[in-house]
Amino acid sequence: MTKRSFALHSTNKLLSHHLRFIVASKTLSTCTSWNTQLRELTKNGNYQECLDLYRQMLRSGASPNAFTFPVALKSCAVLSLPISGTQLHSHVIKTGCNSEPFVQTGLISLYGKCCFIEDARQLFDESPHSQKLTVCYNALVAGYTRNNQFQSGYELFRQMRFLGVRVDAVTILGLIPGCTDPGNLKFAESLHGFVAKSGLDNDFCVGNCLLTMYVRCGSNELARKFFDNIPVKELATWNAMISGYAQNGYATEALELYSKFESSGMEPNPITLVGILSSCAHLGAQRIGMNIEKKIQTSSYKHNIFLNNALINMYARCGNLVKAQELFDTLTEKNLVSWTAIIGGYGMHGQGETAVHLFNEMIRANIRPDGPVFVSVLSACSHAGLTDLGLGYFNTMKVNHKLNPGPEHYSCVVDLLGRAGRLGDAHDIIKTMPMEPDGAVWGALLGACKIHKNVDLAELAFDHVIRLEPENIGYYVLLSNLYTEVNNMEGILRVRVMMRDRRLRKGPGYSYFEHKGRAHVFVAGDMNHPESEEIYVMLDRLDDLVNLSSRGENGFVHSERLAIAFALLSTEIGEEIVVIKNLRVCGDCHLFIKLVSKVVDRRFVVRDPTRFHHFKDGHPTSVSFYYNVVL
Repeated sequence: MTKRSFALHSTNKLLSHHLRFIVASKTLSTCTSWNTQLRELTKNGNYQECLDLYRQMLRSGASPNAFTFPVALKSCAVLSLPISGTQLHSHVIKTGCNSEPFVQTGLISLYGKCCFIEDARQLFDESPHSQKLTVCYNALVAGYTRNNQFQSGYELFRQMRFLGVRVDAVTILGLIPGCTDPGNLKFAESLHGFVAKSGLDNDFCVGNCLLTMYVRCGSNELARKFFDNIPVKELATWNAMISGYAQNGYATEALELYSKFESSGMEPNPITLVGILSSCAHLGAQRIGMNIEKKIQTSSYKHNIFLNNALINMYARCGNLVKAQELFDTLTEKNLVSWTAIIGGYGMHGQGETAVHLFNEMIRANIRPDGPVFVSVLSACSHAGLTDLGLGYFNTMKVNHKLNPGPEHYSCVVDLLGRAGRLGDAHDIIKTMPMEPDGAVWGALLGACKIHKNVDLAELAFDHVIRLEPENIGYYVLLSNLYTEVNNMEGILRVRVMMRDRRLRKGPGYSYFEHKGRAHVFVAGDMNHPESEEIYVMLDRLDDLVNLSSRGENGFVHSERLAIAFALLSTEIGEEIVVIKNLRVCGDCHLFIKLVSKVVDRRFVVRDPTRFHHFKDGHPTSVSFYYNVVL
């Protein structure tokens, strides 16, 4: 080769190498630009746009790399697009990126979130590299929890510790949400101990997650102890504790904590206020709920659908159905929860025809019903005595709406048939259930037997229900009261012995009336109220007017009568009176309130645990079924 040809060859070689470098740099620069745009879209929650841009990237000829796939896989996971996800998986394999840690994590997370947890596990097991990485373990642990396979998630967590794989805050955040059963409380405490020893409890998110774990395990005491020990409480911390109280039925504690929250100077958000409105609904604390509504109306979230639904539910459960309907009518957007709240409200107030009309209107509005709204409409039919209509709706669940009835729906149907006196049909329904009947189903039959004094079937239902809920005092009381009505002294004694052996004591019945923002609470025979003397004088006057005696065999006056006497003393003439009671209204008190409503020309609304009773001009304004409960 001549010097000239050698020089030419060397020049061409250098030029070729330089050109390849320029092309590679340009490709890398182009790919980086695409990745930057993709990351920005996912950061802002624009997941569909991210996938659209990824397709544009492929059409442009740019090749995705290890930085592209995690954001694209995350978008598929968030949008629950398993088919698009599997296509991305094939792209990962073609480009040779399947061994990259964050790509592996993205794939495992994708399959877990799309309910293909077995595929996620297979992917994990087939990659020895994954089994050494905390991020991959974290994705699979969270996947198991999300798919209700907490035990498998816990076993994987144990494997991490055994192999010496580092456990971090993300691991704990993936595992803790699966620990939600009251039976897991001891495990929850041991998990908390591990977190504390690892120093991970200082993480803000882990702390809130532990708090929520105790709440969901049903231990408000441990949750509150943990809450009180948190030195700096963020809004999310307050929300977790307030919502926990509300969800577990500790409404009074929720409102007391909210008062402390306000004193701390913090501003609530919709999550805070939904919990408080739920507690107001539970207690019938309409005055506090009205103050919350005023706060909402002056805030930036006054159009929040969750808050408006909570307001509808609150007013309906506080006895103010007119206000609930008014709020419902003003909603520009009505979702399924909105309809469920207003339908349930009318059902509780015994206005079954209106509830049914609203349900039909919802169907015409192309809102697809779900299980909870069917519970509301079936319950409405039961309270209003619309037996055949209720059975028709039950049958349409499967036929028209492809919904499988659950135990809660069968409980409604048993109640529906039982209240109508069709006890044999109710029992037959239970025998044909595709799942094991729960306590609520047998309890509904027991309650119906109490109404119609069917002792034999009541005893059968009682035997079943106390095996399922041996500590539910209400069932013992129902059977004992049935025995009292049929003068079965041997049965009464037998129930009392069972209660004594199991150390069960019936909690006191109480009623309260809200006046000027304060709940005035009364128990049977109460003499502790500051105005007790005036209350009993008023009660004696009412007894004379209706020709009844308010004092029972033991000389005590039932709590709802005391609340009504106080309300008459405290309110203006003609003002509606709403009384909340923790036990069912007995037959004698039902008659008393009905007669008093005529002589004083007032409307009375009495709420018991299952429904509202309306009284006006000496008549109940809705169909009433009630139990004689001895207080």
